[in-house]
Amino acid sequence: MDTFLNDILSPTRPRWRKVAYGGMQPGFDDNHTDDSFLEDMVMNANVVKRDILKVMLDSVSISQYLCIVALVGLVWTYTLRSILNENSLLLLDVTLLGLGFLVLLLTKEMLSFNLFFRYLLNISFFISGLYVLAPIYQTLTTSISSNSIWAVTVSLLVLHLFLHDYYGSTVRAPGALHNPTLTSCISLNASVVASVFIASCLRSRLLVFAIMLFSLQVFLFAPLVTYCIKKYSFRLHLWFSFGLMIATLAFVYTLHLLLFVMLLGLLIFVSVVCPYWLIRMQEYKFEINGPWDEAKLCFDITD
Repeated sequence: MDTFLNDILSPTRPRWRKVAYGGMQPGFDDNHTDDSFLEDMVMNANVVKRDILKVMLDSVSISQYLCIVALVGLVWTYTLRSILNENSLLLLDVTLLGLGFLVLLLTKEMLSFNLFFRYLLNISFFISGLYVLAPIYQTLTTSISSNSIWAVTVSLLVLHLFLHDYYGSTVRAPGALHNPTLTSCISLNASVVASVFIASCLRSRLLVFAIMLFSLQVFLFAPLVTYCIKKYSFRLHLWFSFGLMIATLAFVYTLHLLLFVMLLGLLIFVSVVCPYWLIRMQEYKFEINGPWDEAKLCFDITD
């Protein structure tokens, strides 16, 4: 009874308000929260529900580029074994260059003719400079053992694959909104240095020029071509990727059975196992958002 009378006679207690910079409120502790504090709690607001088929289809781009790098390694091996000579490599270079330009023209909705001719002019300068520098590449690693060259080359290719942008292009593609990222540029530089190390093992200037032209054509322009194919038609991208995988596995099988098994296992791991793991891990993702999170601006401060 006395407590009831005291509550009536005492002045009205101020109501607690949720303010960011209002200081301490009389009658409440600094860390006080009322019963409505947890009403704004949201669980898993930013968790994206993924479909395993879509994730597997998206992983095709990674498997496709793994096969491209494997084909480059095959050409390097056959060249060092003298199976491919200068004429064969130059014919391969011209064929790849022609097919690349053909693909760009067939996807001309993403490429204007002015940009096409600019690409053609830049490639002409690029080939001329590469031919002039071929004697320097030829004698670059004469004092380094072949085992060291192969160790550095493999390490650079692993770095290249780790940092490569599998959904973009090493060259800014027509219609792309952003330039290549820093990691993509580092990846490209690693592949160029690896190509130089392999070319320095050859003893013919023309062969050095041919292998360097082939390597740089693939590492520079293959991502651009595959990007244009993917943007033009995703179904065509899938057919091209599966055909490339089959051809790569066939060529690797003729080289060595163990390498064939390793590449096949890697493709299955990337295209099947990793998407399955990603979907399973989504079940254990638990994210809580609420009034305790940092405030985020709802407008662009640059406006």
